[in-house]
Amino acid sequence: MSERTLILSAVCRRFVQGDAALEVLSGANLTVRAGEIVALVGPSGSGKSTLLQIAGLLERPDEGEVSICGRACGSLGDTERTRLRRESLGFVYQHHHLLPEFSALENVVLPQMIARQNRGAAISRACALLDRLGLAARRGHRPGQLSGGEQQRVAIARALANEPMLLLADEPTGNLDPATADAVFAELLDLVRAHGLAALIATHNPDLAARMDRRVALRSGVLVEV
Repeated sequence: MSERTLILSAVCRRFVQGDAALEVLSGANLTVRAGEIVALVGPSGSGKSTLLQIAGLLERPDEGEVSICGRACGSLGDTERTRLRRESLGFVYQHHHLLPEFSALENVVLPQMIARQNRGAAISRACALLDRLGLAARRGHRPGQLSGGEQQRVAIARALANEPMLLLADEPTGNLDPATADAVFAELLDLVRAHGLAALIATHNPDLAARMDRRVALRSGVLVEV
């Protein structure tokens, strides 16, 4: 695993609104190392989700470079970017985005099968992750049969299923009540640290941000340490 798992170098992103250009990111710089959990904070509309989309190779910056695990991504084609996302990145969103027709176990197995993992090994890893998150008795349940906290635990297991090097999370407990959010977030941090991942986690919650290794804030499109 590369020591510097994620590097953003002078990343700029702007959107055109009528005759005006809205500068969301203005030369953002960030390094997240293996084993480090970084909180990304800032008010709504400050560009946190845009930055995560760019870091996750789901969107291209207008200027600057994104490097993941030592590989510069600016010149990569769509096929290579998709492969790198599948092999090296895990995503957790505010909404769990589980497939409703599949069980919890199947939702965690599926990304491994897409990555061409052995089915038996995929099931074994999915069971281990779900069990670690307290869902051993809920493996066969579909999302509609699970509580909000349980659904988000499945989403976390799915994000870690392919053993990513970098985890990106956008308000991963934003839809949960405070007590459930606290428990789910603690489990997420435990799993990330246990696997030695690099993680960049956007949150509005100052208490959750304080539990991470360091905090960076988006201010006028620039990342600053806080």
